[in-house]
Amino acid sequence: MFAYIVRRILYAFPILMGVNALTFALFFMVNTPDDMARMQLGTKHVTQVSVDAWKEARGYDKALLWESDAESFTNKATETIFFEKSLSLFMFDFGQADDGRNIGQDIKTRMWPSLAIAVPTLVIGLMVNITFALLMVFFRASYIDLGGVILCVVIMSISSLFYIIGGQFLVGKLMQLVPISGYSDGFSAIKFVLLPVVIGVISGIGGGSRWYRTLFLEEASKDYVRTARAKGFSELQVLFKHVLKNAMIPILTGVVVVLPTLFMGSLIIESFFGIPGLGSYTIDAIQAQDFAIVRAMVFLGSVLYIVGLVLTDLSYTLVDPRVSMDN
Repeated sequence: MFAYIVRRILYAFPILMGVNALTFALFFMVNTPDDMARMQLGTKHVTQVSVDAWKEARGYDKALLWESDAESFTNKATETIFFEKSLSLFMFDFGQADDGRNIGQDIKTRMWPSLAIAVPTLVIGLMVNITFALLMVFFRASYIDLGGVILCVVIMSISSLFYIIGGQFLVGKLMQLVPISGYSDGFSAIKFVLLPVVIGVISGIGGGSRWYRTLFLEEASKDYVRTARAKGFSELQVLFKHVLKNAMIPILTGVVVVLPTLFMGSLIIESFFGIPGLGSYTIDAIQAQDFAIVRAMVFLGSVLYIVGLVLTDLSYTLVDPRVSMDN
């Protein structure tokens, strides 16, 4: 297992380098360091001297990829914006934003509001979706199963914006049970994250439950399930001890896809509810053309996704004894 983890870490470096290079290329195909400086300083009445001073203070006064005026070949490659900005990322030194803020400190501050929404949404949503899917499988080929499938299709067909706006209007404005938007630290944050969590769970029931139902039905039709029934196991025992357990691998694979959002936050929900998380942080950086923040968030999301893949592979060994990490 140790050798497997080491291999995964070694594989991660070229992936992260590729992601970082792609982010760099896409950003600087649209913007130049001069454009970034004028964006921060203001587009009107900005002298070139001010622009050059801004670039020098933030390290954008060098060549993008290749410094032809450098003396040695090594310096030609290293005395560039790409190398200096990329090297620090692998040390998890995110540096400063273009407006002078410490990105690392911003991430530490803003990750908690994102986690306060994402973790309950994931855990509760997973429990609700699995329970609803098992209920439909238990009553398969009945009106309950048909009604559940129709309900899932209806929920999937409605835009998430409808749930957000409708929830804010109904629960926040008319019923005034929770604030429409905003955030607070401590236990008082519960009233601010309750509605986003509920909306996140409800909007995900359609796709999640329908997918889990398909997985459970596929397992329920296999020979080992028929054997379990023939041995006298009740339908509930078959569903929970056999069907659910053997369907956990694809479920875990699906969970890993959303793991980065636990930390990175939800872009739409945080924006609509005024949650100062990493999702809204990323949107603000894109609007402000702040390359330092965009680069840091993309890199961090890639790292979290790779970590999620490793954790998923390790969890396979817990739910399926046939899976081994020795090879």
